[in-house]
Amino acid sequence: MIELGVNIDHVATLREARKGKVPDVITAGKICEIAGAHQITVHLRQDRRHIQDHDVRALKEVLLVRLNLEMATVPEIIAIAHQIVPHTVCLVPENRQEITTEGGLDVKGQKETLKKVVDGMHERGIKVSMFVDPESEQISASAEIGADSVELHTGAYANATGNQVEKELKRLYEAGKIANQLGLALHAGHGLTVRNLEPVARIPHLKEVNIGHDIIARSIFIGLDSAVKEILAILEKVSSK
Repeated sequence: MIELGVNIDHVATLREARKGKVPDVITAGKICEIAGAHQITVHLRQDRRHIQDHDVRALKEVLLVRLNLEMATVPEIIAIAHQIVPHTVCLVPENRQEITTEGGLDVKGQKETLKKVVDGMHERGIKVSMFVDPESEQISASAEIGADSVELHTGAYANATGNQVEKELKRLYEAGKIANQLGLALHAGHGLTVRNLEPVARIPHLKEVNIGHDIIARSIFIGLDSAVKEILAILEKVSSK
Protein backbone atom coordinates (compact mmCIF):
# COMPACT_ATOMS: atom_id res chain seq x y z
CA MET A 1 0.00 0.00 0.00
CA ILE A 2 1.09 3.56 -0.68
CA GLU A 3 1.97 5.10 2.66
CA LEU A 4 0.57 8.36 4.02
CA GLY A 5 2.54 11.11 5.65
CA VAL A 6 0.32 13.71 7.32
CA ASN A 7 1.73 17.22 7.47
CA ILE A 8 0.51 18.91 10.64
CA ASP A 9 2.10 22.33 10.10
CA HIS A 10 -1.26 24.08 9.97
CA VAL A 11 -2.26 22.86 13.40
CA ALA A 12 0.68 24.96 14.54
CA THR A 13 -0.41 27.82 12.24
CA LEU A 14 -3.67 28.05 14.17
CA ARG A 15 -1.87 27.84 17.51
CA GLU A 16 0.61 30.55 16.55
CA ALA A 17 -2.21 32.89 15.51
CA ARG A 18 -2.62 33.59 19.23
CA LYS A 19 0.82 32.45 20.40
CA GLY A 20 -0.85 30.08 22.81
CA LYS A 21 -0.82 26.34 23.50
CA VAL A 22 -3.86 25.19 21.56
CA PRO A 23 -4.49 23.39 19.35
CA ASP A 24 -1.75 21.06 20.52
CA VAL A 25 0.57 19.84 17.76
CA ILE A 26 1.64 16.72 19.63
CA THR A 27 -1.95 15.61 20.19
CA ALA A 28 -2.62 16.16 16.50
CA GLY A 29 0.35 13.99 15.58
CA LYS A 30 -0.81 11.17 17.83
CA ILE A 31 -4.39 11.32 16.50
CA CYS A 32 -3.03 10.97 12.95
CA GLU A 33 -0.83 8.09 14.05
CA ILE A 34 -3.71 6.25 15.73
CA ALA A 35 -5.90 6.88 12.65
CA GLY A 36 -3.37 4.96 10.56
CA ALA A 37 -0.90 7.51 9.19
CA HIS A 38 2.46 5.97 8.44
CA GLN A 39 4.42 9.16 9.01
CA ILE A 40 4.10 12.62 10.50
CA THR A 41 5.61 15.46 8.48
CA VAL A 42 6.51 18.92 9.77
CA HIS A 43 8.36 21.81 8.18
CA LEU A 44 10.68 23.66 10.55
CA ARG A 45 10.96 26.95 8.70
CA GLN A 46 13.65 29.54 9.32
CA ASP A 47 10.98 32.10 10.23
CA ARG A 48 9.25 29.64 12.62
CA ARG A 49 5.85 30.79 11.35
CA HIS A 50 4.21 27.56 12.50
CA ILE A 51 6.22 24.56 13.73
CA GLN A 52 8.65 25.39 16.56
CA ASP A 53 11.82 23.62 17.65
CA HIS A 54 10.11 22.16 20.72
CA ASP A 55 7.40 20.63 18.52
CA VAL A 56 9.95 18.66 16.53
CA ARG A 57 11.75 17.47 19.65
CA ALA A 58 8.51 16.38 21.33
CA LEU A 59 7.23 14.59 18.23
CA LYS A 60 10.47 12.65 17.96
CA GLU A 61 10.01 11.52 21.56
CA VAL A 62 6.37 10.41 21.39
CA LEU A 63 5.68 9.19 17.85
CA LEU A 64 5.65 5.49 17.12
CA VAL A 65 5.59 6.17 13.37
CA ARG A 66 8.22 7.92 11.27
CA LEU A 67 9.02 11.61 11.67
CA ASN A 68 9.72 13.41 8.39
CA LEU A 69 11.33 16.83 8.78
CA GLU A 70 10.96 19.22 5.86
CA MET A 71 13.77 21.76 5.92
CA ALA A 72 15.86 24.26 4.04
CA THR A 73 19.57 23.58 3.73
CA VAL A 74 20.76 26.28 6.11
CA PRO A 75 23.29 25.64 8.92
CA GLU A 76 20.88 26.33 11.79
CA ILE A 77 18.25 23.83 10.62
CA ILE A 78 20.84 21.27 9.54
CA ALA A 79 22.30 21.35 13.06
CA ILE A 80 18.85 20.79 14.58
CA ALA A 81 18.21 17.81 12.28
CA HIS A 82 21.58 16.31 13.23
CA GLN A 83 20.70 16.63 16.90
CA ILE A 84 17.09 15.39 16.76
CA VAL A 85 17.70 12.66 14.13
CA PRO A 86 14.30 12.33 12.43
CA HIS A 87 13.74 9.24 10.30
CA THR A 88 13.82 11.35 7.12
CA VAL A 89 14.59 14.89 6.10
CA CYS A 90 12.97 16.29 2.97
CA LEU A 91 15.08 19.11 1.56
CA VAL A 92 12.94 21.93 0.20
CA PRO A 93 13.50 25.45 -1.14
CA GLU A 94 12.41 28.20 1.18
CA ASN A 95 11.51 31.84 0.56
CA ARG A 96 10.63 33.93 3.59
CA GLN A 97 7.95 35.81 1.62
CA GLU A 98 6.13 32.74 0.28
CA ILE A 99 2.76 31.60 1.60
CA THR A 100 3.72 27.96 1.03
CA THR A 101 6.50 26.15 -0.82
CA GLU A 102 6.28 27.46 -4.38
CA GLY A 103 8.37 24.97 -6.34
CA GLY A 104 10.89 22.21 -6.27
CA LEU A 105 14.49 22.37 -5.11
CA ASP A 106 17.15 23.15 -7.73
CA VAL A 107 19.26 20.08 -7.07
CA LYS A 108 21.11 20.33 -10.37
CA GLY A 109 22.31 23.85 -9.60
CA GLN A 110 23.43 23.02 -6.06
CA LYS A 111 24.84 19.53 -6.34
CA GLU A 112 28.10 20.16 -4.49
CA THR A 113 26.41 21.87 -1.55
CA LEU A 114 23.54 19.41 -1.35
CA LYS A 115 25.81 16.37 -1.50
CA LYS A 116 27.53 17.56 1.68
CA VAL A 117 24.13 17.87 3.36
CA VAL A 118 23.10 14.40 2.19
CA ASP A 119 26.37 12.87 3.36
CA GLY A 120 26.02 14.53 6.77
CA MET A 121 22.51 13.16 7.22
CA HIS A 122 23.54 9.67 6.12
CA GLU A 123 26.40 9.69 8.64
CA ARG A 124 23.72 10.02 11.32
CA GLY A 125 21.41 7.38 9.87
CA ILE A 126 18.91 9.91 8.49
CA LYS A 127 17.31 9.21 5.12
CA VAL A 128 17.15 12.09 2.65
CA SER A 129 14.40 12.99 0.20
CA MET A 130 14.58 15.77 -2.40
CA PHE A 131 11.46 17.82 -3.06
CA VAL A 132 11.69 18.41 -6.80
CA ASP A 133 9.58 19.42 -9.76
CA PRO A 134 8.82 16.50 -12.12
CA GLU A 135 11.87 17.20 -14.29
CA SER A 136 14.36 14.56 -15.41
CA GLU A 137 17.45 16.68 -14.75
CA GLN A 138 16.44 17.35 -11.14
CA ILE A 139 15.68 13.69 -10.52
CA SER A 140 18.97 12.60 -12.08
CA ALA A 141 20.87 15.13 -9.98
CA SER A 142 19.15 13.79 -6.86
CA ALA A 143 20.38 10.29 -7.66
CA GLU A 144 23.90 11.57 -8.37
CA ILE A 145 24.26 13.14 -4.92
CA GLY A 146 23.02 10.03 -3.13
CA ALA A 147 19.46 10.93 -2.13
CA ASP A 148 17.29 8.05 -0.99
CA SER A 149 14.10 9.35 -2.56
CA VAL A 150 12.49 12.18 -4.48
CA GLU A 151 9.19 13.76 -3.58
CA LEU A 152 7.55 15.05 -6.74
CA HIS A 153 6.05 18.51 -6.39
CA THR A 154 2.42 18.00 -7.42
CA GLY A 155 1.42 21.65 -7.12
CA ALA A 156 1.22 22.29 -10.87
CA TYR A 157 -1.06 19.27 -11.25
CA ALA A 158 -3.21 20.35 -8.29
CA ASN A 159 -3.64 23.86 -9.70
CA ALA A 160 -4.21 22.79 -13.31
CA THR A 161 -7.54 23.07 -15.09
CA GLY A 162 -8.97 21.68 -18.30
CA ASN A 163 -6.57 19.92 -20.66
CA GLN A 164 -3.63 21.00 -18.52
CA VAL A 165 -4.57 18.44 -15.86
CA GLU A 166 -3.67 15.51 -18.11
CA LYS A 167 -0.48 17.21 -19.25
CA GLU A 168 0.69 17.69 -15.68
CA LEU A 169 -0.30 14.16 -14.76
CA LYS A 170 1.74 12.85 -17.68
CA ARG A 171 4.76 14.81 -16.42
CA LEU A 172 4.38 13.15 -13.03
CA TYR A 173 4.13 9.68 -14.57
CA GLU A 174 7.24 10.24 -16.69
CA ALA A 175 9.15 11.61 -13.70
CA GLY A 176 8.12 8.59 -11.64
CA LYS A 177 9.45 6.26 -14.30
CA ILE A 178 12.83 8.03 -14.30
CA ALA A 179 13.06 7.97 -10.50
CA ASN A 180 12.39 4.25 -10.43
CA GLN A 181 14.98 3.58 -13.14
CA LEU A 182 17.57 5.48 -11.09
CA GLY A 183 16.80 3.51 -7.92
CA LEU A 184 15.13 6.34 -6.04
CA ALA A 185 12.09 5.74 -3.85
CA LEU A 186 9.17 7.73 -5.24
CA HIS A 187 7.08 10.09 -3.12
CA ALA A 188 4.62 12.86 -4.04
CA GLY A 189 3.08 15.84 -2.35
CA HIS A 190 1.74 19.41 -2.44
CA GLY A 191 -1.85 20.39 -3.08
CA LEU A 192 -3.15 16.83 -2.98
CA THR A 193 -6.74 16.42 -1.79
CA VAL A 194 -9.51 13.84 -1.54
CA ARG A 195 -10.66 15.07 -4.95
CA ASN A 196 -7.41 14.88 -6.93
CA LEU A 197 -5.37 12.21 -5.14
CA GLU A 198 -6.47 9.05 -6.96
CA PRO A 199 -4.82 9.73 -10.36
CA VAL A 200 -1.53 10.51 -8.61
CA ALA A 201 -1.84 7.44 -6.41
CA ARG A 202 -1.95 5.34 -9.59
CA ILE A 203 1.56 6.41 -10.64
CA PRO A 204 3.59 3.18 -10.87
CA HIS A 205 6.14 2.62 -8.07
CA LEU A 206 4.75 5.41 -5.88
CA LYS A 207 5.64 4.62 -2.27
CA GLU A 208 4.41 7.62 -0.27
CA VAL A 209 2.29 10.75 -0.38
CA ASN A 210 2.47 13.67 2.02
CA ILE A 211 -0.72 15.64 2.55
CA GLY A 212 -1.31 18.45 5.01
CA HIS A 213 -3.54 21.39 4.17
CA ASP A 214 -6.49 19.39 2.84
CA ILE A 215 -6.51 17.01 5.80
CA ILE A 216 -6.30 19.81 8.37
CA ALA A 217 -8.92 21.88 6.53
CA ARG A 218 -11.37 18.98 6.31
CA SER A 219 -10.74 18.09 9.95
CA ILE A 220 -12.56 21.28 10.96
CA PHE A 221 -15.77 19.75 9.63
CA ILE A 222 -15.33 15.98 9.98
CA GLY A 223 -12.62 15.59 12.60
CA LEU A 224 -8.92 14.82 12.21
CA ASP A 225 -9.33 11.07 12.60
CA SER A 226 -11.92 10.92 9.80
CA ALA A 227 -9.93 13.25 7.54
CA VAL A 228 -6.91 10.96 7.77
CA LYS A 229 -8.98 7.82 7.26
CA GLU A 230 -10.70 9.06 4.08
CA ILE A 231 -7.28 9.65 2.48
CA LEU A 232 -6.16 6.20 3.61
CA ALA A 233 -9.29 4.74 2.03
CA ILE A 234 -8.32 6.20 -1.34
CA LEU A 235 -4.81 4.79 -1.06
CA GLU A 236 -6.18 1.39 -0.07
CA LYS A 237 -8.62 1.43 -3.00
CA VAL A 238 -5.81 2.14 -5.47
CA SER A 239 -3.48 -0.42 -3.91
CA SER A 240 -6.11 -3.17 -4.07
CA LYS A 241 -6.50 -2.88 -7.85
